[in-house]
Amino acid sequence: MEFPEDLRYATSHEWIRVEDGGEVVMGISDFAQDALGDVVYVDLPDVGRTVEAGEGIVEIESTKSVNDVYAPIAGTIVAINEALLDNPEIVNGDPYGEGWFVRIAPAGEIDFTGLLEAIAYRELAEAEE
Repeated sequence: MEFPEDLRYATSHEWIRVEDGGEVVMGISDFAQDALGDVVYVDLPDVGRTVEAGEGIVEIESTKSVNDVYAPIAGTIVAINEALLDNPEIVNGDPYGEGWFVRIAPAGEIDFTGLLEAIAYRELAEAEE
């Protein structure tokens, strides 16, 4: 299982990466996609939607269950990964790369409170296995 060190992780298994321009890319962790099983459908939010930290913004359906994915930060959705609409299985194959869900323009300073660094997230994931 991978836990890239350049990411921050929510305890609900989302990750974020802050890009050079300040936008935040978000997806779910390798641990989460593995726990879900084969992803068969992803419902993404509308571009332009304002979200609050902790708000459910994506619905992901797998062969095992249907789950919400939560925004780790507050901001505005500026892009969605349209490739997932036709090929949701990308999430399983590349959760930290091509399997990202949305780009968020943060509402002010990013609040990293409650977001874990890789080592702490690895410990959480191992405890949940």
